[in-house]
Amino acid sequence: QVHLVESGGGSVQAGGSLRVSCAVSGHTYSFYCMGWFRQAPGKEREGVASIDSFGRTNYAQSVKGRFTISQDNAGNTLYLQMSSLKPEDTAMYYCAAALGRLCAARPDFDYWGQGTQVTVSS
Repeated sequence: QVHLVESGGGSVQAGGSLRVSCAVSGHTYSFYCMGWFRQAPGKEREGVASIDSFGRTNYAQSVKGRFTISQDNAGNTLYLQMSSLKPEDTAMYYCAAALGRLCAARPDFDYWGQGTQVTVSS
């Protein structure tokens, strides 16, 4: 099984920055899509950013220019660097993996982490 563990969440003031991480373990695939999602109370889960095994990235319009998704060279850690944070960014952030597929295929994400809370205040 693939295991995903997020860390790095916390509280930050509006305009601040935070980096959340996702440790990835399990079987290695040549093709994959890794993504960050978030869910605030009373809201639907939304996709934030994704990156595939070729390094191609995609961002939700609401975070474009402020957030950066990346991974280490081995693909063992997924990162989300969040800058210029806004109160509306407050949510539980989850990392997820779609194995054997690229992000362009709009895959279902079938592996999920436990989430890490990000709270932005003014």
